[in-house]
Amino acid sequence: MAKLLMNLRGVPEDEANEVRELLREHAVDFYETPPNRWGLSMGAIWLRDEADYERVRRLLDTYQRQRAERARTEFAEQQRTGTQETFISMFLRDPVRNVLYVCLVVVILYFSIKPFMTLM
Repeated sequence: MAKLLMNLRGVPEDEANEVRELLREHAVDFYETPPNRWGLSMGAIWLRDEADYERVRRLLDTYQRQRAERARTEFAEQQRTGTQETFISMFLRDPVRNVLYVCLVVVILYFSIKPFMTLM
């Protein structure tokens, strides 16, 4: 019987590709289900043979620890060199869009709070 190996909701494409490649390298029999059009069902990687689950789970756990360590190292290096993206750098990259977002939030807040203010 098939066993869910990895939910792909919120998983970056590069990580999903690395997991697929890892499974192929270790000759794991798996298949994928795509997410539906409206995002109600998840895309997932499924293991065909449930007997392989423990072995494959250990592989994925090792991979995820290595990926997390690699991400921490890259983040620390970016902080050390000053290339880590900050809120200000993101704002300055596209200030018009960010100002429009702030205006949109203010308008939504105004219309959300206005009915309560008229009660007073």
